[in-house]
Amino acid sequence: MKNALGISGLILDEPFLWERGKKGRMGMSLPKSDVPESPLSDELVGDGPDFPDLSEVEVVRHYTHLSTWNFGVDTGLYPLGSCTMKYNPKTNERQASLPGFAQAHPLLPAGLSQGVLKIMHDLQIYLAEVTGMPAVSLQPAAGAHGELTGMLLFYAWHQKNNQTRTKILIPDTAHGTNPASAALCGFQSIPLASNANGILSPRDVKALMDEDTAGIMVTNPNTLGLFETHIKEIADIVHAKGGLVYADGANMNAVMGMVDMAQLGVDVLHLNLHKTFSTPHGGGGPGSGPVCVTEDLEPFLPVPRVVAVKNGFELSEDFPESIGKVHAFYGNFGIQIRAYAYILSMGKDLKTASQLAVLNANYIKESLRDTYHLAYDQTCMHECVFTDKHQQEYKVSTLDIAKRLIDYGFHPPTIYFPLVVQGALMMEPTETESKEDIDRFINTLKAISKEAEENPELLLQAPTRTKVRRLDETAAARKPCLAG
Repeated sequence: MKNALGISGLILDEPFLWERGKKGRMGMSLPKSDVPESPLSDELVGDGPDFPDLSEVEVVRHYTHLSTWNFGVDTGLYPLGSCTMKYNPKTNERQASLPGFAQAHPLLPAGLSQGVLKIMHDLQIYLAEVTGMPAVSLQPAAGAHGELTGMLLFYAWHQKNNQTRTKILIPDTAHGTNPASAALCGFQSIPLASNANGILSPRDVKALMDEDTAGIMVTNPNTLGLFETHIKEIADIVHAKGGLVYADGANMNAVMGMVDMAQLGVDVLHLNLHKTFSTPHGGGGPGSGPVCVTEDLEPFLPVPRVVAVKNGFELSEDFPESIGKVHAFYGNFGIQIRAYAYILSMGKDLKTASQLAVLNANYIKESLRDTYHLAYDQTCMHECVFTDKHQQEYKVSTLDIAKRLIDYGFHPPTIYFPLVVQGALMMEPTETESKEDIDRFINTLKAISKEAEENPELLLQAPTRTKVRRLDETAAARKPCLAG
């Protein structure tokens, strides 16, 4: 393939800081102490901490070198399906870094926090408008935390109705954390298989839904990138048995402004601001997973809640049926500012963002349908799922294809997930990628498929152009080196 994005070039090595540093080098100076010195006992001191001595330029170069080894959404196309690694507009970062927000202490009284509280209040209204759900809490700190909060709301609802329910229906196309979130609230996960079209069948839900079941956890669109077209009928079945419907909204990037979740019969919905609403994602956080609920479940939302009062806004705990706190203070506010800025800057174009995300995913699906095997050959939403079935005859696997993509300068997509698809290659381009970049990605995958046929050994050795070559991932998993 001509003009590959990833080429051989300057690859900087970086030794350990203890190897780089030398005694006596100092890249900083401490201010003169204004308190008396108090030496530590010999027992506490020992040989002292083993800190390397480094000059300022050595420290700067160390972190600059490490940064060149990273790949992120600012580096290139990041087709990591099911995670919505979308571009984060830099204006959102600027708003979040304003001193009045970034330096606001969480213990400030309401009278000195009116701007902060107004943003929280308005963001809740915006998220309610986007989803169709009337009440919102911003407290949960991430997607799985939102799931847990949703299950606590399920438990509180059934407890109020003097019901003891012990089971939750969880489809095989739901996100992997759903069973754990249910288990933490004492519910037993009942697996629910999707049908031949990759979506749920109302008949299967009806067969499993009984008076001991608290409800169902549905990811919609699901992890196959398909919309659950029977969701309203399924919700009616669950409600008829006194259950509730939880929707995992991690894939809302496909349906913003187009789907009213309340009209679909959803009772609880969590959102990932660090996915759908363009806030930083990856590196372990921080995240934000607001929970949206119906009017019936609003009394159980976590406290404190932002409420409008005569002279502005305040945090209120006057909700006796609340499940209580689920986060210290009121959630990850810095992430909420970014989502707030994104919504204000996009306005009604949030719908267009979802439409373009769906268009891009279907463009990839149609462009590669003759090259890679499609797990489900139908219109997808924000992501499409291929498999390595066509490449297996050359002894080339999904992992080999993903590794070879690195050589061409692309971050690999999600592989071997969802688990219901053998050898899965899940691709999600998001809405921000240009046609030219998507075409380059498509042509690269076609070139890799041709390599698999003509020179499979090349793929088995990939990546070949990176600082670190193919690792023994099995040994790393079974015998991890934890010594540093």
